[in-house]
Amino acid sequence: MITTGQIIRCKAAVAWEAGKPLVMEEVEVAPPQKHEVRIKILFTSLCHTDVYFWEAKGQTPLFPRIFGHEAGGVVESVGESVTDLAPGDHVLPIFTGECGDCPHCHSEESNMCDLLRINTERGVMIHDGESRFSIDGKPIYHFVGTSTFSEYTVIHSGQVAKINPDAPLDKVCIVSCGLSTGLGATLNVAKPKKGQSVAIFGLGAAGLAAAEGARIAGASRIIGVDLNSKRFDEAKKFGVTEFVNPRDHDKPVQQVIAEMTDGGVDRSVECTGSVQAMIQAFECVHDGWGVAVLVGVPSKDDAFKTDPMNFLNERTLKGTFFGNYKPKTDIPGLVEKYMNKELEIEKFITHTVPFSEINKAFDYMLKGKGIRCIITMGA
Repeated sequence: MITTGQIIRCKAAVAWEAGKPLVMEEVEVAPPQKHEVRIKILFTSLCHTDVYFWEAKGQTPLFPRIFGHEAGGVVESVGESVTDLAPGDHVLPIFTGECGDCPHCHSEESNMCDLLRINTERGVMIHDGESRFSIDGKPIYHFVGTSTFSEYTVIHSGQVAKINPDAPLDKVCIVSCGLSTGLGATLNVAKPKKGQSVAIFGLGAAGLAAAEGARIAGASRIIGVDLNSKRFDEAKKFGVTEFVNPRDHDKPVQQVIAEMTDGGVDRSVECTGSVQAMIQAFECVHDGWGVAVLVGVPSKDDAFKTDPMNFLNERTLKGTFFGNYKPKTDIPGLVEKYMNKELEIEKFITHTVPFSEINKAFDYMLKGKGIRCIITMGA
């Protein structure tokens, strides 16, 4: 390609400061260096994590920055030592990676790569500590190694999953974060058996994906727990059979669920980030065999407190990261499940906006409208 090895000038939605609307700018995108690839982004989506760090709540602000990490695109060029990807490959950028060499990558039980696991504070590439984005010679920082709110981006090859070129990128782009996180939490970690009951705390995108996992696993009862009762109708599409709003009860929600299920649910998945919901999700599972899985990220000063007898009574508490999926190894298989009609994706997508109107996607999420908004880069 004629752009190989050259600087590319393209549009990017730049966050200049916390909480302010993104500004469409012309940025320069440098060629990929060792172990890096440059990708033409065709579709991207907005995730709550983008909004959280854009608002700069509870962490060190880093601006100006290009956010975005749920996306699909095509490889434009590859850097030195990249052998598993080539120009023209259809790919999904992933906010975490798989180097293939560390103990975590060699373990069948972990996806927490030592080299490429998520780092929200790093705004540069790990190869040389430099940004590949600039405006008038001044660097614009990366976000979680992906920065997909740009028509072109540079990503470490270990964070790029090569997928079936026939898969529609405007649909499967959401597999690269929220859908996989929730789905895997249920299927890979909670592992409900057919006919068991599952409680899902938080019915945002990750929680609905967790519910979808419970539906696929054959759960007989899927109880959705959320403070917003308006979410129940949408949740029914994902297999949720019952709904509990903690505000509607004068007793702890774990007690409500235990009474509904003759002692507790078989499995629970927490997708809110609220430490109170985490405690409730653990304490609502049945003694003897109940398993609770934590997905949400708590605030840094939160503390999880429960009676130790809950553990001695054989309840199990687990955590998960990205649904325990290895990015390069497992994500292509999820795309194949969609292609084989074993996984429904369309129902997660509720809005579509052109790239020029990306701030609308932020408005939708901040107002709690919809599940996922697809941003079409060429529009």
